[in-house]
Amino acid sequence: MSISLKHISKSYKDLIAVEDISFEVNEGELFGLIGPDGAGKTTLFRILTTLLFANEGTATVAGYNVVEDYKEIRNSVGYMPGKFSLYQDLTVEENLEFFATIFGTTIEENYDLIEDIYIQIEPFKDRRAGKLSGGMKQKLALCCALIHKPKVLFLDEPTTGVDPVSRKEFWEMLKRLQKKGITILVSTPYMDEAELCDRIALIQDGKILEIDTPKAIVNHFPKKLYNVKADNMYQLINSLNNFEHKYSVFPFGEYVHYTDQREDFNPEELNQYLITQKLSNISIEKTDPTIEDTFMELTK
Repeated sequence: MSISLKHISKSYKDLIAVEDISFEVNEGELFGLIGPDGAGKTTLFRILTTLLFANEGTATVAGYNVVEDYKEIRNSVGYMPGKFSLYQDLTVEENLEFFATIFGTTIEENYDLIEDIYIQIEPFKDRRAGKLSGGMKQKLALCCALIHKPKVLFLDEPTTGVDPVSRKEFWEMLKRLQKKGITILVSTPYMDEAELCDRIALIQDGKILEIDTPKAIVNHFPKKLYNVKADNMYQLINSLNNFEHKYSVFPFGEYVHYTDQREDFNPEELNQYLITQKLSNISIEKTDPTIEDTFMELTK
C-alpha cells in the first residue's frame, strides 16, 4: 500500500478542515481527490507530505509514518503544490539543477523520467521561471517534483488556471508516469478530470462522500436524468424548480439537468407544464449522469 490514512482529522480552533478521513491508495495507482475549493484537499496533502500535523489519526506514505519518518518521506515523494512555488528569478535549467542538487542527484541521472516533459520546455531553458506561461510553469514544476525519482507523486490542483490544451497534455503525461510505476495522488476541482483516474474520493466540507472507480460512482446515481432545454434558460430553471414533482434541478452547460421524484415519470407531462409557463423550443431528452451529477446528488 503506497498511501494509507486512518481516521485523520485536522482543525484550526473552531474550523474543522478534515474530519475522520480514511482511505488507501494502491502502489502504482492514479488516485484522484475530487472536490471544490475549501473541501480539505490541500490540508490532506500537507499532512501526507509531512508539512502539517493531524490532530487525530495516523497516516503512512511509501511505508513510512508521516510523523515519525518525516525525513524518509521527504526523500521518497514528489510534491507539486497548487500555487507555483519555484524560484521565479532562476531560469528553467537553474531551477531543475537546484532541486536535483538538494536531493543529491543530477538531471542526467534521472533524465529518462522527465525526458518527454522536459523536451517541451527545453527551448525555454534559459528563460526565468517567472516569465513562463501557465502551462510551461506546470511542466517545469512537474519536472522538479520528479527529478529525484520519487515513489509517490502528490499533485495539488495541478491544472487549475491552465488552458484546456495544457490540461489534456498534463493528464497524458501523468498516464505515462504511472506506467513507470509511480503512485500518483492528484487533487482537482474539475469533475471531468475525475474520469481519468483509476479511483477517486469525492470530498466536501472535510468529509469523504464516496470512494470508488469513476464508473462505479456514476452507476450509483439513483434517478433517471434528463437534459432539458428551452429558449429562456433563466425562466426554465425557475419553472423546473416550481414543478411539483421535481427532485433536482442543476444548470449543466447549455442544458438543465432534471430528475423527477417519480419512477414512472413521463417527459411529455413536463413538456406540457413548460408550455403553460410560456416557454418555447422545449427539448427533453434522457441522458447519462456524470461525476458532477453524482457529486451534486451526494451533497443534497
